[in-house]
Amino acid sequence: MRAAIDYLLHLADNALVLGQRNAEWCGHGPILEEDIALSNVSLDLIGQARLLYQLVARLKGGNTSEDKLAYFRDAHQFRNYTLLELPHHGPLSGYAHSSMDYGTTIVRNFLYSALMALLWEALEKSADAELAAIAAKSLKEVRYHLRHSRDWLVRLGDGTDESHARAQAAVDHLFPYTAEFWADSPAEEAAIKAGVGVDLQTLKADWNAIVDAAFAEATLQRPTVAGYVPEGKLGRHSEHLGFLLAEMQSLARAHPNGNW
Repeated sequence: MRAAIDYLLHLADNALVLGQRNAEWCGHGPILEEDIALSNVSLDLIGQARLLYQLVARLKGGNTSEDKLAYFRDAHQFRNYTLLELPHHGPLSGYAHSSMDYGTTIVRNFLYSALMALLWEALEKSADAELAAIAAKSLKEVRYHLRHSRDWLVRLGDGTDESHARAQAAVDHLFPYTAEFWADSPAEEAAIKAGVGVDLQTLKADWNAIVDAAFAEATLQRPTVAGYVPEGKLGRHSEHLGFLLAEMQSLARAHPNGNW
């Protein structure tokens, strides 16, 4: 059961943190349609997180709840990829009129969705029947997330000189963080042994194929990755997660016994 709980928290934290990041575009989208689209993507991710947290709460028992798992854990207890907690601003041009860069958001959503489209499909065969059911539901959602982000990646990369330059800058900024996808963690190793999780190394070739095809169509260059591998899924995060959680958790922590 411990193997399943740790693995489920990793999946749930990924979805919650990226859902919170995407929700920051609500009311700030570059066009109305995209404001709505990213809000829907955020709702899908938070919905996935809720299902996973609810499963963890049932496994742990006692007074554990999805709200406690989301709102009353500190940054070092979260197990999300570092990529997902980074702010939207990325490598903005000096004359930008906003503190958020849409290209950074699109590139991040694409890189993560390309992974999760493969992972959710593989998790449909998980030995944990409840996780397999969550995977089946989530797969339908993430395929849309992948299509949406890929379409915009191509539009920006193969667009104007300005949009191409900013999309390439976002790729150069974010792509090194994907090295964490393929790094081992105790939670993933235990889940694989228990038949609950999936070895991401078996998905790496397919992920590379999805990414390379999209980059080629978008006329973007794939950067070389070397050096430090982020360790967010081990609980070692950037400074950005603390600020994200402070905003997300503030209301629940100010009124811990509130009923909504």
